Amino acid sequence: MVIHVVKQGETIYSVAQQYNVNPDTLALNNGVAGNGNLAIGQSLVIVFPQATHVVQPGETLDSIANAYGVTVNHLYRNNLALGGRPLIYPGMQLVIQSDRTPIGDYMTGGYAYPYITIDLLNQTLPFMGALIPFTYGFQPDGTLIPLGDQSMIERANAYGTKPVMHLSTLTEGDVFSTELAEQLLNNQSLWSVLINNVLTMMRTKGYYALDVDFEFLGKENAAKYAEFITYARNTLNAQGYPVMVALAPKTSVTQPGVLYEGHDYKALGEAANAVLLMTYEWGYTYGPPMAVSPIQPVENVIEFAVTQIDSRKIFLGISNYGYDFVLPYVPGESKAASISTVQANELAVRTGSTIQYDEKAQAPFFRYFENGTQHEVWFEDARSLQARLQLLKQYNLRGALYWNLNRPNPQNLVVINSLINLQPFNLF
Repeated sequence: MVIHVVKQGETIYSVAQQYNVNPDTLALNNGVAGNGNLAIGQSLVIVFPQATHVVQPGETLDSIANAYGVTVNHLYRNNLALGGRPLIYPGMQLVIQSDRTPIGDYMTGGYAYPYITIDLLNQTLPFMGALIPFTYGFQPDGTLIPLGDQSMIERANAYGTKPVMHLSTLTEGDVFSTELAEQLLNNQSLWSVLINNVLTMMRTKGYYALDVDFEFLGKENAAKYAEFITYARNTLNAQGYPVMVALAPKTSVTQPGVLYEGHDYKALGEAANAVLLMTYEWGYTYGPPMAVSPIQPVENVIEFAVTQIDSRKIFLGISNYGYDFVLPYVPGESKAASISTVQANELAVRTGSTIQYDEKAQAPFFRYFENGTQHEVWFEDARSLQARLQLLKQYNLRGALYWNLNRPNPQNLVVINSLINLQPFNLF
């Protein structure tokens, strides 16, 4: 894999010619549509086929996979043009093997809202060991709030991806309820009600594991939250279901703030089978312009986490989105629009912007004017994703979980395929 940074005057066709690769494949792998125009500073992932196969009459994707001793998912990962579907035709050229520089064996997964399109799921799931539909809530009496997750689970099963049930205190108002959490944590008789309802749902839907995400708990609820996770793990492990828990991005035991004080890393790390570090949202909707996941703050969280939790229990959270900030930033008034990698690159092309790369944050950004207003866009690209995946090796982590999969980012999938030897999702 080579990451090429576009220079002035280059197009998808000239870059493809430079590396002697197929321009259509290059465009598809990088989410470049239409006439192939590129922004100066845009990153392109270049992969080089090492072995190819021309489809013959009567062949199927299964028969081709069997002939080469690989899985169908392997072929999907090497051929994004398939879109995760076995739709081939005579004369079609398939990549059997491409150049890879893997950093090691890791698990991957991602969160997704139920409105994710089937086509996007089909393309993405061959790269994911786990799919986590977001989210099941619950009522004060322990009754679960339903989620339209059936089609997501069916697609996950079709690709051998394990569905993981997500349980949170998120309300219909899209906020994490401290009050709801406290009502549960202070009434242990409700623990069995809620977890039994979870167990019934997991059995009914075919979920593999439970992922718990209670946020903004405050210091007064930290110990009880760890006790609740311990109870959930003991109960569900006995029935064959592992439990993981999401952690706010802390850098010390005593870090102040209602978001951080409710998460005792050491206690929760011991209570759960695995944990997710929510290492994103430094740059956020209502904040000043900056990278969503600047590399040093991310690394600071990991460095603290591994002093409290077995590193092989830890999943690194990776952002799959960016923000379009409006300048000047006005605290309490400014609101940034969420943007995908593909949208960010298209916006840079449309506005004639030059994409820059912040070496300190390890993230791309650019500025543009529209209707008399200045904007600053921060997002993720192949370079920033590669930098974050390298942390898995550096700190001996279990794997990576993406927030979230609803935004198309084929470039990310190509980077995963080059760097990660994907392992089955197993939390025991």
